[in-house]
Amino acid sequence: MKDLEKIYKRRFSKDIDFRKKMYKLLCSNFFQKYIPKNAIVLDVAAGYCEFANSIKAKKKIALDLNSDVKKFANNDVEVILSSSTNMNQIKNETIDIAFTSNFFEHLDKDNILKTINELHRVLKKDGKFLILQPNIRYCYKDYWMFFDHITPLDDRSLSEVLEVNGFKIMECKPKFLPYTTKSKLLKSIFLLKIYLMMPIIQRIMGKQAFIYAKKI
Repeated sequence: MKDLEKIYKRRFSKDIDFRKKMYKLLCSNFFQKYIPKNAIVLDVAAGYCEFANSIKAKKKIALDLNSDVKKFANNDVEVILSSSTNMNQIKNETIDIAFTSNFFEHLDKDNILKTINELHRVLKKDGKFLILQPNIRYCYKDYWMFFDHITPLDDRSLSEVLEVNGFKIMECKPKFLPYTTKSKLLKSIFLLKIYLMMPIIQRIMGKQAFIYAKKI
């Protein structure tokens, strides 16, 4: 855990302020349309809480194993320190929408399955699962630039494992965002705003998939 904390500080510490602005834009201009303001939202592997802090919802829960998450969560965000594979602090069918970003590649396949099954348990009927995920089909040259990446996934394999574990794929964008915040595009909020309005550019530059799945 200490090694991972060092890795994340090295990787993200210089970008925290920008990531806050980036997620504020992503939430207002994209993710919010999937999330009613009266929803109960669970941010899985919340990290620096950029999503949980930026999204508008009746109740927001940030789940992460790293206790540092408490330092970054706003006052209106409830923090749960827990593994995604055993969310026993969350009751069955109490969550409207779950979100995770750039997380499954850090887990082995067994723990990916356990996480998906746990999310299926805590989501209400017809609950939504929103996923932002590096797509190895398009970022294979750089996928292994991060030491803590374990499992390669693309939009097809992730859709498959969701579908065989109680979810229906409602929307899949194989190419949505660039791979990392190191991208020149993601260094400009102005350019990112234009990018979000132009799907044709996303299909050229996108290396992360977006998947919206519904519990069935």
